Amino acid sequence: MSRNFFTFVLMFKHRMLKTKKMIMKKLMFSLIALAVAGSFAAFRPAHVALEAPTWTVDAVHSSISFEVRHFFSNVLGTFDKFEGTVKFDPEDLKTSSVEFSVDVSSVNTKNERRDNHLKSADFFDVEKWPTMSFKSTSITKGEGENEYIVKGNMTIRDVTKEMEIPVKFLGAMPHPMRKGAYVGGFTTEFTINRTEFGVGTGNWAATTVIGDEVKVRVNVEVNRQES
Repeated sequence: MSRNFFTFVLMFKHRMLKTKKMIMKKLMFSLIALAVAGSFAAFRPAHVALEAPTWTVDAVHSSISFEVRHFFSNVLGTFDKFEGTVKFDPEDLKTSSVEFSVDVSSVNTKNERRDNHLKSADFFDVEKWPTMSFKSTSITKGEGENEYIVKGNMTIRDVTKEMEIPVKFLGAMPHPMRKGAYVGGFTTEFTINRTEFGVGTGNWAATTVIGDEVKVRVNVEVNRQES
């Protein structure tokens, strides 16, 4: 009798332990799923909206850099002043959009003489066209995870051309230091043909000294404050 009771107790404990492990396993999977979904949820407002929420580019924690061939080497540079807004909802790309504006006079190649030449009429002619801009016309899902194709109009000097830019969404989360705020990030790399935009006139249009293809890298941090 006591042996049967002891056996029953052991079986009961074993079953309870097994059940507890199953519950913990399900709970862990649920937490992982919530963490993954959280980055996307940050881009969706708590209420039902008619359009994607608006995010502002944090220029202090963002960068625009470029690389172009000079003879057999490469020159690196940045644009240090820019602003932009992003409307992004991964579940409603039709209401998502991107607008970006760059102060061309902020070009920085760590050489004052070269920077002044780039600002002149030979290249950007900043006195006539102080900004270059990009405005999206559509955003569609890309091939990879969190990858998107942003189609829109790029304007440099007095030339506007349609471009498709691959963009990767890096994630989003509640801002740990700002109550009611969210922070997110995007990155992209693409190539621009400078001569198609008239950047480099006269002898500078030739590609012997300066290559026509300019590699551009953009990393942006965006912020949104919940109302």
